[in-house]
Formats: sequence, structure tokens, C-alpha cells
Amino acid sequence: MNAFAYRAGTLHADAVPLDRIADAVGTPAYCYSATALVAANSGFAGAVSHLPATVCYAVKANGNLAVIRTFARLGAGADVVSEGELRRALAAGVPADRIVLSGVGKTAPEMRLAIDSGIREINVESLPELEALSRIATEAGARPKVALRINPDVDAETHHHIATGRAADKFGIAVADARAAYAAAAKLPGLDVVGVAMHIGSQLTGLKPYRAAFARLAELVGTLRADGHDIRSLDLGGGLGIRYRDETPPAVEDYAAVVRETLGGLGCDLLFEPGRYLVGNAGVLLTRVLYVKDSGDHRFVIVDAAMNDLIRPSLYGAWHDIIPVAEADANAPARAVDVVGPVCETGDTFARARAMRPVEPGHLLAICSAGAYGAAMSSGYNARPLVPEVLVRGDRFDIVRPRESHADMIARDRMPEWLDPAAQESADDRRADDRRAESERS
Repeated sequence: MNAFAYRAGTLHADAVPLDRIADAVGTPAYCYSATALVAANSGFAGAVSHLPATVCYAVKANGNLAVIRTFARLGAGADVVSEGELRRALAAGVPADRIVLSGVGKTAPEMRLAIDSGIREINVESLPELEALSRIATEAGARPKVALRINPDVDAETHHHIATGRAADKFGIAVADARAAYAAAAKLPGLDVVGVAMHIGSQLTGLKPYRAAFARLAELVGTLRADGHDIRSLDLGGGLGIRYRDETPPAVEDYAAVVRETLGGLGCDLLFEPGRYLVGNAGVLLTRVLYVKDSGDHRFVIVDAAMNDLIRPSLYGAWHDIIPVAEADANAPARAVDVVGPVCETGDTFARARAMRPVEPGHLLAICSAGAYGAAMSSGYNARPLVPEVLVRGDRFDIVRPRESHADMIARDRMPEWLDPAAQESADDRRADDRRAESERS
């Protein structure tokens, strides 16, 4: 289902025309469809419903509280990778016993918060982290459930920045070291080692890497059980891809069939952590054309969104469809243009040599498939405020993150006294008063 479609010549999110949202909140702005979020979650949950499955939304894809709560109200848990994400999940109403903490560099406060919150599971990625968690759990008088994340050395056949299951990647414990790691874990106090975790990457568009990884996982579970470990939970990660351009990702039903074939006979509870799959195509970034500039053979369409708002094209060379909010004349000739932003970087480019029908300053564009790793990865580079996020449901929309003001940005900084003459004078006066008071006491 595509929640973004043209109606009477105007692009809508559900039943709301996107130009109305742009007029109300300004541009750039993110717009998400609650209908699309619900449909994606229902599709995924339905596909794995025949399995002993818990779906834990990967908060890193889009951490807006309204998005997380939408999934929580549908019964989803949360996969979190930081204290901030854990606090967001709890604030959004995700039950603690449906939250999993992952991440290669957990701090002691993060682990203590996870223990104190009573979350479902902590996925440990190294022996030093395992030892640290044991100390913290023992001090807390707790015994959290733990899975060790194993790196199966499987190429996910995705962009190298988002592949996580190869031997050279920083994530997890090498599969060759797994038996020794579980033997060490069994000797540490304060830990209930219940499972194995595995996540091989993001934006996977084929099932072959999953099949290879899950086969290794099944073999490992058999070995660990033979060694005496009570393995009863498997965290399979996420990573199922979406269509950005011309990809043909596998149907979630086919993915679930691979899980059933490779792991269904092990009698384990299964955790799934979809992120992009649930939110990627549920969002667009609205932007307005500022200028159209011809420079030799190049035509630049300069928009008010920038790489700080959506970094994926600059970081990954990622493709996002870019379409006009007012439906283009199908008979108008298309011309290759570069769609660029105003940030002072050549890399601030959303599309190069993209065939586009004529646009003019003031026209609205929608950068598609921007619901995942868009707002979540945005920044204030070039002192640009974070843009608003809007959630649409049916014929209404709500601002779920207001636009940051320049005053808000400036107020975050603090000026030292020695750089602020007024503050310095006030400090000198206070010190003089203190010396006089001290003299009088003497």
C-alpha cells in the first residue's frame, strides 16, 4: 500500500494534501503516514504470527515518540542501542519486558538503566562487555537475561556502511569464538544467559544471506546445547529491505518461510527487529524549490532541504525518488538536473543528473522513502535548526516534533565569563564583595 498518492493533481498523505502541511508548518518538514506505519507493522507481524515471535521495532530508524507509540499500541516491542533510545521507548509506552538493548559500546550507566528497568534482554557483543555487565548486575543484585551477539561472517550483500555480519565488521563475537564465549559467560555471576543474537546488516534485498546466517545459527545452537547451555531465545535482528529505486526486496512472507525452515524446529522464542521495513516508505521530506540555476551544461535545482536534514544521499550515495507535490504535466519534456541543498558542501546533493520535468522557484517537492534514517540522523550543521515532523492519520495531521528555533540553538551554548565582559564585570564585583566581607570578619 502506498499512502502517498496524487488526488486531483496534488500529492496527498492519506487524505491530507501535502501543500496544506507545507503551508502550515513550513519547509523543510518530514511527513509520516500513520496508515502506512500500521499497515507495515501488521504485514510483518502477520507474516511471523505462525512462529513464537516478538516484533521489536528498531528505534534507531526513527525515534519520534509518536512513531514508537504507534507501534507500541499495536503490540510491538523495541530494539534500542543507547540510553536515550531506551528512555524514548519507555516514554512512548513500550513495556520494559518487550525491550531489547543492543549495541557494541554500551556504557555502565546504560547497562545499569537496562537492568533497573527490567527489560527483556541485553545483547552482549564482547567478552569485556560481558564481564562489565556481570559486575554491574552483581552490584545491583539482579540477574538480567542475556544473549551473546554472534558474528557469522556472512556478507549481507548490501552497502558496506550498513553490513554488520562480516568478520571485519565491529559487531558481535566471531562465530569461531562462540563456544569459548558461552563457557566464559556460564562462569560469571549475575547473568542468565538464555540466547543467541545475530544481525547481519540493513537493506537486504535477497534471502540468500539470511539463509546462510540462519543455518550457521542453527548449527551453533545445537553445539551450545550439547555443551550444556540452555539456549531458548534467538534474536534474528532486522535488515529486511524496502524499495527505494528499482530494488525487488523479498516478501516478508518469504523471509518468514526461511526462518521457519532453518530455525523453526529449535523450540526457541524468536525476536525480530525490523526498522526501515516498518517506517522507510511511510515518510517523505517536503522541500521547496529556492532557485533554478543554469551553469554551462548543468542545471541545478536548489531546494531548502539539505544534507543535515537527510544525509543518506551524501553518506551512502542513496537514491530517493523526488517528485513534485503538484502533479507534473506528463507531456512536459524532462531534463537532467542536479537537486542540491544550501549547505556549504559539494556533497549536499540529493540527486545528480536526475531526469525531472520543469520546476520553478516556490514549487514543492517530496523526497520519498524518507521515513527511516532521515530525521533520526539529522543535525544542526551550518546552524540549521532541526525541521518539524508531522504525523498524518486519515484527514488530519499533527506536529509531532516542532521546528527548532534559532534561539533554541543559540541557547544551548554557554559563554565563559572571560569571553563575556558583562559576566566578567559581575564576577569581579562578586569577588570584591567577598574580599570585603572576609576583611570585615577578620
